[in-house]
Amino acid sequence: MHSINTNRREFLAAAGAGLAISIMPPRARGANERIAAAFIGMGRMGMANLEYAMKQPNLEAVAVCDCYQPHLEDAVAKSGGKAKPVRDFREILADKSIDVVCISTPDHWHAYMTVEACKAGKDVYVEKPLCVTIDEGKKMVEAARKYNRVVQAGTMQRSGTHFQKACDIVRDGKLGKITMVRTWNYGLAKPEGIGNPPDGEPPAGLDWDLWLGPAPRHTFNKNRWGVDPDAYSHFRWFWDYAGGMMTDWGVHWLDIVQMAFNEAMPQSVVALGGKYYLTDNRDTPDTLHVTYEYPGGLLATYENRNASSISMFDRGGGILFHGSKGTLYVDRGFYEVVPEPKSGLDPVKEKRSNDSNAAHWANFLDCVKSRGKPASDVETCFRSSATCLLGNVSLRSRLRIDWDDKAGAVRQRQARKYTKISYRKPWKLEV
Repeated sequence: MHSINTNRREFLAAAGAGLAISIMPPRARGANERIAAAFIGMGRMGMANLEYAMKQPNLEAVAVCDCYQPHLEDAVAKSGGKAKPVRDFREILADKSIDVVCISTPDHWHAYMTVEACKAGKDVYVEKPLCVTIDEGKKMVEAARKYNRVVQAGTMQRSGTHFQKACDIVRDGKLGKITMVRTWNYGLAKPEGIGNPPDGEPPAGLDWDLWLGPAPRHTFNKNRWGVDPDAYSHFRWFWDYAGGMMTDWGVHWLDIVQMAFNEAMPQSVVALGGKYYLTDNRDTPDTLHVTYEYPGGLLATYENRNASSISMFDRGGGILFHGSKGTLYVDRGFYEVVPEPKSGLDPVKEKRSNDSNAAHWANFLDCVKSRGKPASDVETCFRSSATCLLGNVSLRSRLRIDWDDKAGAVRQRQARKYTKISYRKPWKLEV
């Protein structure tokens, strides 16, 4: 007779191989019924999401999950000791009492966990960027639709009222003809960056093999894991796990650009850049310029640099919509309209008027109950994430990339290897 632990190991092995978990249809919820939520990945973003979610009146944080014991203990404490600590996320997915999961893991886990959560009958709040490759994102959309799940992505600026007003100004034509949009992140880092720590043994309490999951096997390296008390995790600077600043911050800005232009996708992308300044062991560039050509005569750019913080606009990041009647600047603090001379356009400046994170969580939970599409629906965030990923495809292939939006594919066959990913066994991404 099998022991309970043996049965648990067999289940976890099956789940790791991507076998389907029984599907539960979405159940109707009363207006005052509390939603049982579990939180996977309890680093900085995970803890922030837990805090925002716990402020919602109709949510109960019943479980927290992390493969690093100190993070798990911190999360239990943040929940007031009420959330159950879980080391392996597959136990979360197998628990039928859990209604929704929040996925705040490193990017390379987003696709697998989201697909498996959908298969397990759970609604999902998943951090941005949606995925590491375009093919992963397509499967995430497929899973959400196939299993009738609500999937909200963490591009929370869409729930910011001042971002919404800025997009309305663009859509209403008040800026005139817009032919150029500029987005950027500038900063001045030390040349040594995050340094060059040697490979070694993982810290006590970390399951490094589970952290890697579907990513290629690699000896533990402090920077690849990336936990830093003074910075957001450095894993985002390695191609195995993420896409650098292009997908980490670029997705926030370009998501708003595409929101303003009714979710249009670029038709062509050209990227140039590299490691020109930093001497650390990261893979991703420290200097990057990406140009997107959209249908209807519109260019948009994303720029990032680590060797200079000076901007003529005195802002470290943001979006500029350049129109024939005026220019609109928007970031997380405010939006401002600067008219062209004699355009008849009035200058406007409006500060942020709501907490977009809290509003984003409220929107997600409302949709869990109504079964409506959330503000950052999985398909919408896939399009914004894919736009950023195309920048990386162009950079890494050293090609101009043309996007076939109808087919959801890159036209240049020689670049398609950068739109796919091979998972390390036994992990399989299966819808």
